[in-house]
Amino acid sequence: MKTLAKRFAADESGATAIVTIFTAFKGKLSTAFDTMGTALQTQAANIK
Repeated sequence: MKTLAKRFAADESGATAIVTIFTAFKGKLSTAFDTMGTALQTQAANIK
């Protein structure tokens, strides 16, 4: 598994694909992280 991760990190051709994906889904990713953050805050408040 470590070898696969090292190979992936060293492969610069994959970086362009990742940037393209993040750019394409920027709005949806932002919404997803906002939703998760709100849910975590709500759950944390319920623990107190």
